[in-house]
Amino acid sequence: MRQLEPEDRALFESAATALYEDIVAAGGIESHDPRLAEGSKERAAFDLLLEIGLLTQQPDQERYVAIDPASVQSRIVSPLTQQGTRLLQESSGWAAAFGPLAQAWRRAPTETQGPFTMLHGSAIDPFIAGLVAECEEEMLTAQPQAGRDAPTLAAAAERDTAMLERGTRMRTLYQHSARRSSITHKYVAAVTARGAEVRTLDEFFNRMIAIDHRVVVIPGKAEDLTTAIVIREPSIVDYLVDVFERAWERGRPFTNREEGMLKDIAAEQRAMTIRMLIEGHADPVSAKRLGVSPRTYAGYVADLKREYEAETRFQLGYTMGRRGISGGKDDPAPPHGSSGGSSEGS
Repeated sequence: MRQLEPEDRALFESAATALYEDIVAAGGIESHDPRLAEGSKERAAFDLLLEIGLLTQQPDQERYVAIDPASVQSRIVSPLTQQGTRLLQESSGWAAAFGPLAQAWRRAPTETQGPFTMLHGSAIDPFIAGLVAECEEEMLTAQPQAGRDAPTLAAAAERDTAMLERGTRMRTLYQHSARRSSITHKYVAAVTARGAEVRTLDEFFNRMIAIDHRVVVIPGKAEDLTTAIVIREPSIVDYLVDVFERAWERGRPFTNREEGMLKDIAAEQRAMTIRMLIEGHADPVSAKRLGVSPRTYAGYVADLKREYEAETRFQLGYTMGRRGISGGKDDPAPPHGSSGGSSEGS
């Protein structure tokens, strides 16, 4: 029998099964039945049933009867299953064969690969997954709050926990606003349970992944996650890692939810809001730098207006200027003992 194709299965499902059921119910079908005439819409379905052995012709050559499908199924399905298994094994074999080549390429001297490589679109995630799979010592990641949805974080959790279970270290920086994200909490719980460290920071920063202090991946453009630049130049890698380390020292442990620390975080977000106002940034820009929605940022500004009894932003800026408020550490205490919006707000 010839090898069956997907279109044969489509015909089987759409027409042949119904014809088979009719033949079973009638106890057979006569060879001169109009449905078997050349050109009829059932003829192709009949020919397929006959070909795969679900119908057999009686000795008088005038009638066809149905055959138990259980006796036919294994003959059709088993070869396909075996073929699928062979293809999966072959696919796995090819993937394993390419593995050393990918490792050799990633570990080649900078002169071979070039200090910078641009990645586009669908090539980014597999490349990063390969880097994480090969990480031997430590992975550093800076993850702004925007752009990490539930499916992305679930895939990252699976990938990163597998790396941690090999004994590799991991440190991750988020913005303070990430503390309000339930999906981020799930991710952090998964990786910290296996030894990762996660901290949050009030400042805005761009996405970065550093592997073993030898390669760094950053966005190709600040606003565009569809391109990425792979950096292998040692001096630039060292510089970016140093920037991360300095930010890390200022970060606050994600898992620490003591009241005193949460008040400090609220004060830091309040100070950042003041700096955004003083510097004259538009609300969407300010919201992004704080890692919050424009609506939440507007709420922060409204809190400041209430604190300083201002009706407009101009009045707010004037009042803060008179009182020497700059969003720095040496600012006078807020009026009425207020500490600004809660870090756990919406």
